[in-house]
Amino acid sequence: MKYLFLILKILLAIFLIYGGFNHFYKPEFYNGLIPDFLPKLATNYVSGAAEMLLGIGLFIKGYQKKAAYGIFLLMLLFMPLHIWDAFKENPAIGSKTAAYIRIAVQFLFIAWPWALYKNESK
Repeated sequence: MKYLFLILKILLAIFLIYGGFNHFYKPEFYNGLIPDFLPKLATNYVSGAAEMLLGIGLFIKGYQKKAAYGIFLLMLLFMPLHIWDAFKENPAIGSKTAAYIRIAVQFLFIAWPWALYKNESK
């Protein structure tokens, strides 16, 4: 079980670092998910930096539990955006079906760091 959580931690860290990088490299990809009342570029950069820092935190002893909890909170914060997208006439993710699937996947992205958080000793 120890190795399973190690693999899950590494995979989540890589996913977040890559996703965070993409917020800087292709910010327009995320624009449709950001409500109009928020500044799109700044929101992209802040969320991208948070994803990258939290992903890196999963690799640093002493910060792993805090990083997992931070990722859990970040994924919770992202959930309303995915729900909002699903109810738009033209979802940013491409289709209503994809938007509904993305909501289901978001539950995985909420449970994953929570499981890591609960498994970390410090």
